[in-house]
Amino acid sequence: MKATYIDYRDTNSFSKTLIAYLENNPELQEFYGNKPNLEGFGKQIDQKNGFKYRALLVDQLREQYGDLLPESTAVSSNLSILLSENTYTVTTGHQLNIFTGPLYFIFKIMTAIRLAADLKKAYPDKNFVPVYWMATEDHDFEEINHTRVFGKKIAWDTPTVSATGRMDTSSIDDAVKQYKAILGLSDNSCKLNAKVDGAYLKFGNLADATRAFVHSLFQEYGLVIIDADRAAFKEVFKPIIKEDILGEKSYSAIQRTSDNLEKLGFSAQVQSREINFFYLTDSFRERIVRTDDGRYEVLHQGLYFTEEELLQEIDAHPERFSPNVVMRPMYEEVILPNLAYIGGGAEIVYWLQLKANFDQYGIDFPILVPRNSAMITDDTIAGKIYRLDLTFKSIFKPILTLKNDYVRRQTKHRLNLNDEWMELNAIFGKIKLRAHKIDPSLGPSTDAVKARLKKAIKNLEKKLLKAEKRNHGEALTQLERVKEKLFPGGGLQERTENFALLYVKYGDDLFEELYKHFNPLDFKFSILY
Repeated sequence: MKATYIDYRDTNSFSKTLIAYLENNPELQEFYGNKPNLEGFGKQIDQKNGFKYRALLVDQLREQYGDLLPESTAVSSNLSILLSENTYTVTTGHQLNIFTGPLYFIFKIMTAIRLAADLKKAYPDKNFVPVYWMATEDHDFEEINHTRVFGKKIAWDTPTVSATGRMDTSSIDDAVKQYKAILGLSDNSCKLNAKVDGAYLKFGNLADATRAFVHSLFQEYGLVIIDADRAAFKEVFKPIIKEDILGEKSYSAIQRTSDNLEKLGFSAQVQSREINFFYLTDSFRERIVRTDDGRYEVLHQGLYFTEEELLQEIDAHPERFSPNVVMRPMYEEVILPNLAYIGGGAEIVYWLQLKANFDQYGIDFPILVPRNSAMITDDTIAGKIYRLDLTFKSIFKPILTLKNDYVRRQTKHRLNLNDEWMELNAIFGKIKLRAHKIDPSLGPSTDAVKARLKKAIKNLEKKLLKAEKRNHGEALTQLERVKEKLFPGGGLQERTENFALLYVKYGDDLFEELYKHFNPLDFKFSILY
């Protein structure tokens, strides 16, 4: 593949806050730690507190991988080096979208893989392991139960139960059949079919199935996949669970930060609550709230705890306490020797709300690295773009703007009436002067006639442009098709389309090309073709 890169600002597809972060806006600097560059990583390594849970981490990971582990020497090697004090992780996280969901799921993981490799080159005496944190405790099943392949929606229709990672996959067969039917019968299709079957039809819950599928795609790169929905991990997080629930310690820190961001004109992405944990069982995941009488209620379940009973419950069953969106990042940093978090634009924004909370708990705040964003196409589309006198940068403009610009560039006629209007404007100046001499009160009437004529001329310009568009109808139709191909449904390709058809076309070379062309610390939008 060939690659070209453009600034994120030029895509008109990312938030004001993310652009400000990428451009080192000084107003944001108090909301994050070290900068996302090699110098910043050097400082992060120097500042990193000692990590004391390496043995626990590796034992739990080996247990989770089970029979998958012997298949991959790269993953096994990375688990072994995690026991070393000079080994760090770079982490990305995402929900358990079936079949990986939209393309950016793949882009997140490849950004982590490439960043780990780049850091190893920069700091050869250290080790860096890419990690995919599975959001197994999330319960927004409607967000992950579908994917789109070439515009066709494939959904797993089943009732939501508890956390998505615990969901039984016995009813996913129909979705698997639909997915595989689209792929065809090529060698790459059969290879992907085997990976799908070996994950979703073999493993009994969505967490294990997702691990198996993602592992089958990225095991050669040494990607380590973690499921933090484990009692052993929650055990070391108990002190923070208690402080957040009983002391409501996180709420005020995050709220102050969110208010400060909004005062500077940046939108807060998430809202902290007084208590930022759910109560989790195999049957439900519900918020914990404090009642007026001082007890703690699990909403909608008729469960109540006194403070003493709640402390006993946390001590006995820490796995039942599930962090929400603002505490999950801290949980991640407690159980991993982590340097950086790689996230999408919205994730980076809500991480900016969290630093003060990390500081008050004495937890290292990671470097925030926006994931690589990309558009993948082919030479046919690239050729059409150039033949239409466009560029990969200009193709991000709205379709109406592209059409109007194209016609104005291609027409042999002058479609604006600026010169004529200047002549008429001079004439009206004379008319207004004459009218004023006759009766000064006629000035406004002259201005009104002038305004009506100016509006009529603008309408005539629109008619001239519309008429000329008919003369370029075929080219404009091609432009529409190119735009829809690159921006399905009017949005970025990476936010809707699954990776399947690209894998069918390129096979494992797809990941090699992403690895080759992604530059995690350059912060450019990648266009590959």
